[in-house]
Parts: sequence; structure tokens; C-alpha cells
Amino acid sequence: MSDAAIWGGEGMPSPKGPQTSVLLREATLDNRLSSLRKVALTLLDAVDSLRRAQPVSRDNHIRLQDEVHRFEADLIRAALEKTGGNQARAARLLGVKHTTLNAKIKRYRIANDANIQEADKKVGDREIAA
Repeated sequence: MSDAAIWGGEGMPSPKGPQTSVLLREATLDNRLSSLRKVALTLLDAVDSLRRAQPVSRDNHIRLQDEVHRFEADLIRAALEKTGGNQARAARLLGVKHTTLNAKIKRYRIANDANIQEADKKVGDREIAA
């Protein structure tokens, strides 16, 4: 059933009593809220991606290679985020081999949040020990 059909309540059985009518309204409301949540999450993802985008320098010198690398690194970060840092799943999601993804992660110096938090913890432990 499409979101549009759910939103309008089409395709739902007709109520057969006061209690069924209340349940039908609650189900319709839940479906509408679910659709709104999906839209809101999609918009939040778009806003986050715009925040991460770096502005073009004022001297108007745009290098295609730099922009391609930035775009590719953002895609890799998004795939890693979506897969919870699992590189094999991220590689499948992006349609590349795991070794290719691993090489690009190293080339662009991309670290997932779990690795960053673990590295920060180790640095903090060393500072405490010193």
C-alpha cells in the first residue's frame, strides 16, 4: 500500500461500530505519523549532508579531481555510517570490492566513529598513565 493511500485512508475497511471506528482512526493516525517520520528523517539526512559539504573557495579555482575525491569520501562515509562501520557491507552497498573500499578509506584517511572513539580512549588512557 502506498504512503498516499495510507495518508488518505483508502483501502481501509469500513467501520462496523463505534469501537472499530476508533481503532480505524488510530491506525490511520499511526500511518500518517509514520509517513511524516520518514519524510522528516529524509529531510534531516539532506540537511546533514549539506552541512558536511565544504564551500567552494573564494578564488573560484575549482579542481575537478579535488571535488571528485571529496564526493567519493562523502559517499564512503555515508555507506560506513549506514552499515555501522562494516566495510564488507559498505563495499557491497557501493558496488565495489572490499579491497578497493579499504584502499580508498586509507587514501582519504577516513575513520568511522567507532575507530575514532576507540583511538580517543587509547590516547586518553596514555595521557592518564603519563
